[in-house]
Amino acid sequence: MKPKYPIDSLTIHTDLVLPSETNPLNNLFGGELLARMDRAASIAARRHSRRIVVTASVNHVAFNRSIPLGSVVTIEAKVSRSFRSSMEVYIDVWIEDRESGGRAKANEAIYTFVAVDETGRPTEVPPIEPQSDIEKIRFDAALRRKQLSLVLAGKMNPHDATELKALFL
Repeated sequence: MKPKYPIDSLTIHTDLVLPSETNPLNNLFGGELLARMDRAASIAARRHSRRIVVTASVNHVAFNRSIPLGSVVTIEAKVSRSFRSSMEVYIDVWIEDRESGGRAKANEAIYTFVAVDETGRPTEVPPIEPQSDIEKIRFDAALRRKQLSLVLAGKMNPHDATELKALFL
């Protein structure tokens, strides 16, 4: 398969935080943000694979900053690495300053999707060729995250996690 670039899967979703989506502190519900991130990430995974995709795991979510009522929220998702049938999607969440229009990073997340055929069986996806420095960093780190996940799930012997072991040696 011909490699694709992370930019090919870039998905940008911009929306407003409404009163029905907030908690008693008038900040966006975490679950609402997770759902928005899942939708953006699934579109990115589908753009990369051109297949039906299913969420396999939410590997990391950092709620670093609350998102107040009335905020303009932009979610940017793109595939950071692909494996045989799975894709890691890195998500950055930005909020816009109401007065200056400047953006500040509020949150980030890493989701994993699996491409499936019409019967629900995993199917191969194209490889990724990172271009920018941040894409290269995220690409390299994705293999370590995958190995850690497999070790923790008991699906990989820790001695076989060469990329992960390299961090400690």
